[in-house]
Amino acid sequence: MLTKNIKTIEKIVGKQNLLTSKAERYSYAFDSTNKSSVKLPDAIVFVETEKQIQELVNFAYENEIPLIARGAGTNLVGGCFCPKGGIVVNFSKMNKILEINPTNMTAKVQPGVVVGELQKEVEKFGLFFPPDPANLSVSTIGGSIALSSGGAKTFKYGSTKDYVLNLRVVLQDGNVIETGKSVSKNVTGYNLTQLFVGSEGTLGIVTEATLKLIPKPEASRLVLAYFDSLKDASNMVDVILQNHLMPASLDFLDRKTLQTIEKFYPSGFLDKEAALFIEVEGSTEKVVDLCKKNGVTDIVCANTQEECDRLWTSRRASFAACAKLKPNVVADDVVVPRTKISELVEGIKSICEKNHLIVCMMGHIGDGNIHPNIPLDLSNPEDVENYKNAKKEFHQLAVKLGGTLSGEHGIGLEKSEYMTFALDNVALSYMKEIKKIFDRKDIFNPNKIFK
Repeated sequence: MLTKNIKTIEKIVGKQNLLTSKAERYSYAFDSTNKSSVKLPDAIVFVETEKQIQELVNFAYENEIPLIARGAGTNLVGGCFCPKGGIVVNFSKMNKILEINPTNMTAKVQPGVVVGELQKEVEKFGLFFPPDPANLSVSTIGGSIALSSGGAKTFKYGSTKDYVLNLRVVLQDGNVIETGKSVSKNVTGYNLTQLFVGSEGTLGIVTEATLKLIPKPEASRLVLAYFDSLKDASNMVDVILQNHLMPASLDFLDRKTLQTIEKFYPSGFLDKEAALFIEVEGSTEKVVDLCKKNGVTDIVCANTQEECDRLWTSRRASFAACAKLKPNVVADDVVVPRTKISELVEGIKSICEKNHLIVCMMGHIGDGNIHPNIPLDLSNPEDVENYKNAKKEFHQLAVKLGGTLSGEHGIGLEKSEYMTFALDNVALSYMKEIKKIFDRKDIFNPNKIFK
């Protein structure tokens, strides 16, 4: 597709920023979805300036060539795949923190900035950027904006969408718009900022973001509480909230996940039906007291930062541990009202058992967001078919329980066929019209969200 245009692309980004060999293109044909795209990208470019992106967009629009914006490639739903080929736009060189303003409590960043690095930098000013995806040591702000990433602290602090004040976005005609201002209140026309947040790179290309920061909270403490049933763990969440407590995080691991982490990354976890990670800013005394009165079998209190970090590191190892059970592992992401958590988890277990699949479940129980991790062998047609059937069923179950298809992983390619489960035809038609307005020639991350 691009053979005759390679020189044009080279002129835009420089020879040193262009990859075209088959091996290089293959390395960008997948993300963290645990399978590769059926089609290779035609080229990979490393952009360094907004002007380069404008020129690339003009070139792509004129020639109807797809552009797939890419951060760290940690997407889990095929969001970085290239089903129509095209150009992967790599942002690893646009990785500067342009400004931290302690007075306004804002940060201005390029999309290639790593989330964890931003957190470290703003903490030097006594500030805090709360969104903390499990892969924050590598995932980028651009990817977080594309998916409105959350993490364990979403329960108290919200997700990425709650911290984006303004975006600079290159549109299909090469023009750049600013969607907002560096202010915390803004009711001036339609909220274009929130239209682009969570749009998975399908409406334009973000080149800069102004983010809201908050004062760094007091030191965290972690209570690890074990239960003999998931129902007891779920009830404990209700008890905590009814007693007017607001932990920074409320996560859970099921028995299979606890066993698997302990097998491959020994952490001292007990063999119980469920465990709650209750992160508290300040004293843990009241939480511990409530736990003792409400079905907790064992309690571990981490009262130093080192102890907290050790337990969170083990918790974040859940996906890697599950990956050791079979040649592959697929991670999913569904959300239901908190009162339906037990029903969802038991339903997913039943569905996976019926389809002869292992499932390790963990997630952000405080906000109803569950991640079923399913180890399987993708070279085994039976495993693939069983997973396909189970996946469809548990997404239908989530919607039936009043929930939806994704809380933080997005839709991408992998869930596009399920959009009709969660949205009616009228809502879908309006979404597709929005896509057409911003992307008439379907050059921005095509085939994502809508099948």
